[in-house]
Order: sequence, then structure tokens, then C-alpha cells
Amino acid sequence: MNKAIMFGGGNIGRGFIGLLLEKAGYHVLFADVFQPLLDAINTRKEYTVHIVDENCEDVVVSNISAMNSTAPELANEFVDAQLVTTAVGLTILPRIAGTFAAGIAARRAAGVKTYMNIIACENAIRASSQLKAHVYDRLSDEDKTYADEFVGFPDCVVDRIVPPFRSENITDVMVERHCEWDVERAGIKGDFNGLNGMEIVDKLEPYLERKLYGFNGPHCITACLGCVKGHNTIRQSINDPEIEKIVTGVMAECSAALCKRHGFAPEAMAAYSATAINRFRNPYLVDEVKRVAREPMRKLAPNDRLVGPMKMAMEYDLPVDNYAIGVAAAMLYDNPEDPQSVQLQALIADKGVIGALTEITGIAGEAAEKVLAAYNSMK
Repeated sequence: MNKAIMFGGGNIGRGFIGLLLEKAGYHVLFADVFQPLLDAINTRKEYTVHIVDENCEDVVVSNISAMNSTAPELANEFVDAQLVTTAVGLTILPRIAGTFAAGIAARRAAGVKTYMNIIACENAIRASSQLKAHVYDRLSDEDKTYADEFVGFPDCVVDRIVPPFRSENITDVMVERHCEWDVERAGIKGDFNGLNGMEIVDKLEPYLERKLYGFNGPHCITACLGCVKGHNTIRQSINDPEIEKIVTGVMAECSAALCKRHGFAPEAMAAYSATAINRFRNPYLVDEVKRVAREPMRKLAPNDRLVGPMKMAMEYDLPVDNYAIGVAAAMLYDNPEDPQSVQLQALIADKGVIGALTEITGIAGEAAEKVLAAYNSMK
């Protein structure tokens, strides 16, 4: 039987990646630190994924087990695994890299000559490559040589809305029907050809930017504008006509830039944007704007979801009027419970809007003035 190790037993791990792996015939071993969840998985030996849209569906995932990710014996589980995936958050990858290194060493010590692919399914650019660098820092020269031959770290793009969900069973999870999992062929070792729900692609950058810029960015802007206007959820925000107009404008500006850079067909990008708006409107997904807008410093970084596409559009002399409003809304995000929001507001108080904007994003000149005007109009 094929085996996959899923690092991260959270909503994404169970409701997206773990679900697809189990339905593809893998036994899924969840590795996590939340012991009540691990105990529930090992006791119940199944959980239910509630897929919600116009046609709701319950899917039972049963070929599973769980182990604490800090357990030293977890390294031995790598010996007979074909796939290892993560959904833990980018900042956690360095912390678990030692376990991956120990697992690779265990495979070499056991004389395993088959291939294993490690896919970091994080909401970040080339997370698998980042994980590989952390893992290789912890490998001996002999283990590096072994990994070069038998262990792949293909990068990927993942996309599925998995909001917080309360149930009497802590293992159950709610997801939208839409999902995307694009894996770059170049990083794969062996003859792995993917699985149902995954697409193997030759070049990942177009899919990375389409998802980060064309979905995550408008999603974040919907949330930030919702915070400005006092809405609580993404659905409430996108159903506000003023916010919808700005968000669809952002999508149009982004789509034009992506078509220029990657050659996407305009009608294909229009369909992608329309699907995204419908996903925001899903009445079954109660997704709080504060969750989606959180960590504004990270999301305002020069190459992230808000500023990256704005700069790309500017490179092609395309309009960015709606992006200026979206970036201004992110600058206005004020949540005392979010350390990055506190940091952002302190920076604005110290250096002013344009000073903070330029330091965080690199935006200056006419574009910065547009952001400032939008900021002042919403303040």
C-alpha cells in the first residue's frame, strides 16, 4: 500500500491535501503537535469533510493514522513513504526540517533505492525549495548525495478555501468544492505522475502568480475593505456594491498584467476572476475578514499579493487605480490583536503614510500619491 506523511493536521491538511491523498489510495499518516487531534484520529480512524457549495457533499476519509511530529521515531516512517506533504505555515518549515533530514538519513541507512517526493503545500512562493534548503542544511554529505538521487522537492501551487469550522468531532472539516493543486514537473523524482485533483505542470510561475495575485490579492483586498466599512465576513464584504466594484476592478487590472506577462487568454482570466468572486460569495463559508486581512506587513511586501501585481501592471503601463485603493485599505488595517497590524500602525504614526508605504512596499512617486489619496478618503 502507498503511504503519505502529511505534516500538519489542520484544516488544510485534513480538508484538502489529506483528502486527495487518501482518495488516491494512500494511507495518510498525519504528523502534528496537537495531541487531542492525534488521539481523535487514532481513536475514530476516520473523519468527514463537508464540501459546501450549491450541491453539498460529505466525504469520509478513513485510511489514516496520526503521530506526534516531535516523536523521534517519526523519522522511521519516511522509510516506506512515497509522498511527504506539509501544510504547517511557512515559518514552521525550518522547525520541522530536522525531522525530514532524519527521515532521509533513515531511508539511506535502510538501503531504500526507490523515490520519495516532498511537497510543501504552503501559501507561499516555492515553499518546497525553501524547505529543501532547510533540510539540506541538516544533512550529511552522504545523505545529500542520496537525496540528490532519490528525493524530489517539487514546488507547487495550492488553492482551496478552508474556513474555521466547529463540530462535535474535532477531526471534521468544512471546505469549498473548488480546489487547485499544481505541481511543477522539474522537481519530481521518479515516475510520479500525480493524482486526481493534482495537475503536473511544466512551468509553475504563471500558476503561482495567477493564484497569489489573481485570487489571494483580491481576497485580501475584499477583507481589508470590509474592515474599513465594518463588515465581518468576506461574503458580507463582496456583497457590498462599492467593495465589489473595487475588487472586480483590481481583478481586471491584475488580469491585464498577467495576460501580458504569461500569455493567459483574456477570456480565461475573466472566467478565473468570475469564479473567484463566486467563491467569495459562497453562503456556506463564514470567513471572517480579520482572518483574511491579518499579517498586513507580509502581504504588503514588494512581491506579495497586493504590491507585486500593482508593480507588474505599472511595468506594462497599465492602470492601477483600484490597486491603489486596495493597498490603502491594507494600510488602514488596524487590529490590536495582530502584531503586524500594530507594527504597521506604529510605522505610519512615525513616518507618515507615504514614508511607511515606501519602506514596506517600495512604492513611491505618483503611485504612492494615489495610495495616499485613497487612504485619506477612507480614513
